[in-house]
Amino acid sequence: MDGRDKKPILVVLHQESSTPGRVGQVLERHGLRLDIRRPVLDQPLPATLAEHSGAIVFGGPVSVNDGFDYIDRETDWLSVPLRENKPLLGICLGAQMLARHLGAKVGNHHEGLAEIGYYPLRATAAGRRLLPDWPDMIYQWHTDGFALPAGAELLAEGDWYPNQAFRYSENAFAVQFHAELTMAMVYRWTTRGHERLTLPGAQERARHFHGRHIYDEPVRRWLDAFLTRIFGERVEDRSASGEDREPLVGSSRG
Repeated sequence: MDGRDKKPILVVLHQESSTPGRVGQVLERHGLRLDIRRPVLDQPLPATLAEHSGAIVFGGPVSVNDGFDYIDRETDWLSVPLRENKPLLGICLGAQMLARHLGAKVGNHHEGLAEIGYYPLRATAAGRRLLPDWPDMIYQWHTDGFALPAGAELLAEGDWYPNQAFRYSENAFAVQFHAELTMAMVYRWTTRGHERLTLPGAQERARHFHGRHIYDEPVRRWLDAFLTRIFGERVEDRSASGEDREPLVGSSRG
């Protein structure tokens, strides 16, 4: 994944204080530029991604079912990267918006359970074809989940919320979990969102930091490989240009 001479990646955030976290760090380390937009602050999304190399839609403090105009507009906007076949990644709320855009239901767990903390993750056979190594435990912060859209391929599953990651068509990906969290974000989320730690199924604050110490290294490696798979240059892209080098390979309900 070499960002030299590449167009920026569109990054969609849902709070004034939000950052792209470790996702942004990984992309910038590979030389990719970020174009950050916040629709909640009336910052418009482009009518085309002709000037971008892809898009990432992050999590946020609302649900796709809350009826906010900017969320509905953003959900409709997902037709742009899908139509143009540009790399697209939805994270938590972003994943739920993509699922809803594709006609799938988004809603609470049938027993009212929240995933807030570290929970098991299992890659499917399709997920391991995409990437051989997935973390066994992953950080979560949500009370909504999504059904698998028609035509989508399930990449990873969990216990309480079975649909944890999917791929749709060639270039659209969605993940329910939060591999993008930095340690500073864990501190901030568990402080500002401390009331959520008492929800059914949520883990106490100390377990978030204990889990980070134990489980984060495989998550960090996976995230780099996953982003490279989505936004890196494809094997067929290099062969078409005559090159034969080996390629490099979101406090809320969302």
